[in-house]
Amino acid sequence: MIKAENLSKKFENFIALNSLTCTIPKGCIYGMVGSNGAGKSTFLRLITGVYKADGGTITIEDKHVYENPAIKDRIAYIPDELFFLPGASMNRMSDLYASIYNNFDRARYKYLTEAFGLDPKKSVNTFSKGMKRQAAIILAISSKPDYIFFDETFDGLDPVMRNLVKSLICDDVLERKATAIITSHSLRELEDTCDQLALLHKGGLVLESDVQNLKTSLFKVQIAFNDDYDKERFQDIQMMHFKKSGSVSNIIVKGDREETVLKLKSMQPILLDVLPLSLEEVFTYEMEALGYSFENVLNDLPKSEQKGAV
Repeated sequence: MIKAENLSKKFENFIALNSLTCTIPKGCIYGMVGSNGAGKSTFLRLITGVYKADGGTITIEDKHVYENPAIKDRIAYIPDELFFLPGASMNRMSDLYASIYNNFDRARYKYLTEAFGLDPKKSVNTFSKGMKRQAAIILAISSKPDYIFFDETFDGLDPVMRNLVKSLICDDVLERKATAIITSHSLRELEDTCDQLALLHKGGLVLESDVQNLKTSLFKVQIAFNDDYDKERFQDIQMMHFKKSGSVSNIIVKGDREETVLKLKSMQPILLDVLPLSLEEVFTYEMEALGYSFENVLNDLPKSEQKGAV
């Protein structure tokens, strides 16, 4: 189990994480999403012992990670910015990983290298961006870690490779009871991969939920009435977004679906449709409720930059 309590990290005048608290159970795939600068990468660097926390604690199985080689031997980390030894081939990198990780599986490394179609004798520096990420994933997974952390996992991978990587992550979690944390801006990738999802904003945890619960607690309603009306009619409904076009309104509602539908039916509408939202839509409306939207970002820009952005 991974546990963060009041975790904080500051860089000069920038607060990357601010009193973040969360618990990540063993044997799950935990997705982290958030706006740029929300603290996702900082969280992974703290949990892998790259950074030392300025405040609070972060532990794996009740043990602190920073300067703890025994725990780090069970962790694999694939950062957003990859690093390979200058001029090194995958085979040379595998020798390095084998010298660090006691459980490095050379047979698995050979199998995965062939499955991904990479030349292990070729310099990694000659690989494309996507191939470099594949190489990093192969090396990390071959280490057979109990905890594996991916920062922007699918960046640069084509659809076939993305599905292969997702399959490998799921297999490790199911077969070896490993724990995976994935950060990504691609919510569509996390939707069918993660068990739990956390939304970060400005260094804090906005929400943490089972993916299925998150998708069912926020939904879209299309509703219409014979008479004229405005949003005041829905005062008893927890609305996150309201837009009316003619007699039809589109409402984003947060709360219990069945209870909401009963309330809306009691108003005797001439049209009532309840539609699910994708995780991407859930993220957009949750961030909008925090004041983080395209329109607000533009409004914060100087007028000269606004013209160039539109």
